[in-house]
Order: sequence, then C-alpha cells, then structure tokens
Amino acid sequence: MAIKKWMLYGANGYTGKLIAREAKNRGLNPILAGRHKEAIPRLARELGLEFRVFGLETPSFILESISQADLVLHCAGPFSQTSTPMMQACLAGKTHYLDITGEIEVFEAIRKHNTIAKQRGVMLLPGVGFDVVPTDCLALNLKKYLPDADRLLLAFDARGGPSRGTALTMIEGLKTGGKVREEGMLRNVPFAYKTMEVPFVHKKLWSTTIPWGDVSTAFHTTGIPNIEVYGATRKSTIRMMKLLRPFRGLLGTRLVQKTLKQRVARSVTNPTAKERAKTKSYIWGKVLNASGESREAHLVLANGYDVTVEAALGTVEHFMANDPEPGVQTPARILGEHFIRTLPNVEMRFET
Repeated sequence: MAIKKWMLYGANGYTGKLIAREAKNRGLNPILAGRHKEAIPRLARELGLEFRVFGLETPSFILESISQADLVLHCAGPFSQTSTPMMQACLAGKTHYLDITGEIEVFEAIRKHNTIAKQRGVMLLPGVGFDVVPTDCLALNLKKYLPDADRLLLAFDARGGPSRGTALTMIEGLKTGGKVREEGMLRNVPFAYKTMEVPFVHKKLWSTTIPWGDVSTAFHTTGIPNIEVYGATRKSTIRMMKLLRPFRGLLGTRLVQKTLKQRVARSVTNPTAKERAKTKSYIWGKVLNASGESREAHLVLANGYDVTVEAALGTVEHFMANDPEPGVQTPARILGEHFIRTLPNVEMRFET
C-alpha cells in the first residue's frame, strides 16, 4: 500500500529544515519530529505542520511517537549513532524507513535486517540523498551498458563547504580509515590508498580513494565485485592523509573525537542559499570488464544539499504513488536507474 502519512525526523537540522520547507511548498505535509523541544515546535508553527518531540534513547517511546506515520524519513546524524534505534522502531511498528546517510557502516548494518524487514513487510531504504542517489543511478546505467563489468570506479568533485552535521559525520569516519570492495568483499585500506587524475567533465582533478557509501550500495545495486570511490582532493591534502595513516587509532579515541567536534562547532558554518546556488557537483563513473572494455559517464548536478532535498522528497513522492517493496533496498534498484533524470538541473553524459 502506498504511504499516506509520513514523518521527517531531524527536521530542525540544516538539511532537515531544507527538506521540511520544500515539503511544505509541495504540499507533502510531513509530521516534523526531533529531540529539540524548542526548535521543532517553532518550525512546525512556522510551516503549519504537525510535530512530535522525542529522542532516540527509549525504544518504546520512539515506537509510540512514530505510530501514526506510514514512513519515516530519518535526517538526524551522525547516522552511525542514530540509525539503529530509529530503524528498529520502524521494524517493530511496521513503518517504512528512509534516511540520507552516506556511511558505509550504516548501510552494512541495515542490510543485516533484510530478512526481518521482508517478514514484517517493511522497506528499509537508506541513502536517499547525495551522494548515493546520483551515483547509484549512474552505476546502474553504466552496468546496463557493459553487463559483464567487473570493476566500477566512481569519483566526486562536490563543490561548496559541508554543513556542521556533515563535518561531524566526516570526523566520525576518521576512526574507520578507508574502504574499497574487492571480489565482492569490503576491505579496510589506509587513508589515500590509491590516487588518480580523474577526467571530470569540467577539468581533470587529482583524487584519492574515500570510504563513501557507494562502496557498499553500488555492489548491491549492480553486482559489480570490485568498487573504488574517489574524491577530488588537493595533492597537499593527499600527502597529509598519508602522513596520518599511523595515527588512525588515535583519531578514533574519545578525546580526539571530542576535540575535533568542538572545533567544528566553533568554526564550521552552514552554507547559505546563495552559496549553494553558486556551486555544482560533478560525478564521473567508469566500468571495466575482464576483456579491457570500458564505458565512462558523467553527471553534473546542483549543490549536494539541494540534490539531497530533491532526491529525498522525490523518493517520498514515489512511494506516495507506488507501493514500497519490503526488504533492504538501494535507490536505483527500487526507483530505477533513470530516477536521477527526474530531478531538476541534472545533466548525464556518456563517453562514446
């Protein structure tokens, strides 16, 4: 059954507010929710929407709070800390679950619940924002052009600074190091494990491997067993990342994490609407097979935050018109490889 009523959790965060306001503009009217007892009611009054105030510490309270929603769009990170209690409540209450994570560990943890999700008739669909929606669609398009591909390379040049929430998530990721997929298995690798000059559509840029969500999701979407994801990075930053390799354990300690997060709270400001409007995101993808054949493609999109708003709400709208499929899903698998083309200001190019 298609959804009728849905909840936006983390509505008072930077991305959550963007989604809430655009949802209201579209007449989608979510129940706004989050833990902040002043910010959530204030935003709900501004937009004329229902609201719930609750944290994620008590399972029974979460379950009661989401009971009127057919679907929850979870936007409160870091998702490594918040996704499990919300997902478990959704499974218990037979409520469909979406989130906007890009964290490999979260994707892999959610995938372990595939069987129970199918049994309960619940769809678990993490990663309905940027990065995963655009790259997941690009990967599946490339796979269909080269069906026997056994290697996938993806790269980002995402312009514009991160929000505080994204910066905090990046700090959380320091303790896990890098990741690639080899022969279908996730492999831990050092920071800046590989580097290459990526031929983005606007210019070539040096890039290094990053532990982005597609290392998890693209495998389940395409079946391609070898996957590397790169981020455009200055050479000086790549050198610094390599120097940090011996200190990965230290970067994960409570004291260092706390210190770095405090620095983010003091120094990182959320990008303004004007700053977002001036920036674009560039994505490059390449598939290769054992015979040496390859295919390349490019995506040019808006700023990552605006893409997240459009992709997340586009996903909600899809399931207002179509029945969610139970089990753990990936964006392109359930929405189709052409879903990215339905978003505004998207250009996809294939190399001939």
